[in-house]
Amino acid sequence: MALVGNLEQARAVVRAATVLILSHGASLALAQRAPVSPDHPWHGLGEARIEADARNFTEPGLNFDQEKTYSLPELIDLAESHNPETRVAWERARVQAAAWGVARSELYPTVAAAALAGVDRDLAYLADRFFRHTIGDFQVVLNLNYTIFDFGARAGRISAAKAEALAANFVFNDTHRSVIYRVEQAYYQLLNASGQEEAARANLSNAQAVRQAAEERLNHGLATLPDVLEARSATAQAEYELQAVLGAEEIARGNLANALGTIPQTAISVQPLRELTIPSTIDDTVNSAIDRALAQRPDLLQRVADVQAAKARVKEARAAYYPSLNFTASPTAESLYGLQQQLPWGQTAGLAGGMAFTLNWTVFDGRARKNRLAQAEANIHEAEAQIHVSRDQIANEVWAAYSDLHTAFRQREAATALLEATGRSYDAALESYNDGLRNLLDVTAAQRTLAQARSTDVLARTQVLTTLAALAFRAGDSIQSNAMKPRP
Repeated sequence: MALVGNLEQARAVVRAATVLILSHGASLALAQRAPVSPDHPWHGLGEARIEADARNFTEPGLNFDQEKTYSLPELIDLAESHNPETRVAWERARVQAAAWGVARSELYPTVAAAALAGVDRDLAYLADRFFRHTIGDFQVVLNLNYTIFDFGARAGRISAAKAEALAANFVFNDTHRSVIYRVEQAYYQLLNASGQEEAARANLSNAQAVRQAAEERLNHGLATLPDVLEARSATAQAEYELQAVLGAEEIARGNLANALGTIPQTAISVQPLRELTIPSTIDDTVNSAIDRALAQRPDLLQRVADVQAAKARVKEARAAYYPSLNFTASPTAESLYGLQQQLPWGQTAGLAGGMAFTLNWTVFDGRARKNRLAQAEANIHEAEAQIHVSRDQIANEVWAAYSDLHTAFRQREAATALLEATGRSYDAALESYNDGLRNLLDVTAAQRTLAQARSTDVLARTQVLTTLAALAFRAGDSIQSNAMKPRP
C-alpha cells in the first residue's frame, strides 16, 4: 500500500510539473508572437516594462544661470560638453582605438593556463581475473602560441586598425564641427527672431501713433471715420504680426536648447543682436578658404584614412599567398596517483609537455585569395575616387558660402540705406498728415514700408553672421581655434 501511495504522489508531481512547463512555454510563445493583423496596434506582454523604463530614463541636466547672459562661445562650450551627439562619436572613437589595441596584441605571444584534475576507475584483465585500478591525475598546463612570421598579414591588420581608429577620430572632430555650426545657426536664428520682435513692437508703436493721430483729427472734424478705421486696421495687423514673431522666437529658443543638448523649455538668456559687431568685409580670399578646407576638413581627412586602411587590407590579402610559421609550447606539471586492487597506492610527478613549429601554407582555395585581393584593391580605388568627389564637393561648398557672404555684405549695406530712407519718409508723412497735407493712406503705406525695412535690416544683419559661420563651417575653421578636448 505504501508503494502504491508513493507512485500516486510521484505521478501528481509529474503532472504538476508538466502543466507548469506547458503554461510557461505557452506564455513565451504568446509574448513572442507577431501581431495577428495589420489593422490594430500591437501590445505585447513586455510593453509595459519598456514603457516604464522609457519614462524612468533620465538625462544629465544642463543648468543655466537665469541671471547670466550667454555669449556664443559660452554656448558652444556647453554644447560640446553636453550634446549627446559628441558622446556617441566619442564612444565610437574609443571602440576603434580598442580595436587597434586588439590588432596590436598579435605582436605578442598568447599564454593560457589550465588546471586539470580527474579520477579514472577501470577494470584490467590479467591472467584469469579482473583487477580494479583507480588513477588520479592532476595537471597544470601552460599553452604558449606565437606567430613568428606571416609575410605581412599581421602588420596589414594592425595598419588597417590604426587607420580606422584615425578615421573614427576625424568623425569625432567632424561631429564637433557640426554641433558648433548647429549652435551658431540656432543662436543667429534666435537673434533674428528677437530682432524681429523689436521691429514688430516698433511697428506696433508707430501704428498706434497713427491711430491716435487719426482719432484726434476725427475729434476735431479734420478726418473721416474711414481714416480712423483704416488706422485701427493697421494697428490690429501690427499686433497680429507681433504675435507671429513671438511664436517664431519661442521656436528659435527651443532649437537653441536642442542644439545645446537640453530640453526645449529651458530658459536661456543670450547676448542680443545690438551688442554684436557686424563686419562689413573680410580679408580672406576664396582660394585661401578652399585651400584651408582641403587641408583641415575632418570629413575629407576621414576619407584619406579610409584609403590607408584599404591599402593595409591589400597588404593583408597578399600575405595569404605565403606561408605562416607558428611556434607552440605547452609545458605541463603533472602528478599521478594510482591504486590497484590488492596493491598499495602509487604516486609519480614530473614535468611533461612539448613544443612545435607549424608551417601553414594554403596550396589551393578555389581562387578565394585572388578574389579577396581583388576586392581589397577595388576598395582602394573606391576610396580614392571618393576623395576626389569629396574634394570637388568641398570646394563647391566653400565657393557657395563665400559668395553668400559677399551677397550678405551687399544686402546689409542696402538694408541700412533702406531703413534710413523709410524712417525719414514715415516721419515726413506723419508730420504732413498732422498738418493736413497728406492723407492717411500715405501714412499707413509709409508705416508698412518702414516695418518691412526694419525686418529686412534685422535679417540682413543676422544673415551676415550666419554666412560667416557657414564659411567657417565649410572651411573647417570652426574647430581649429578650440583645443581638442580629451572627452566631450
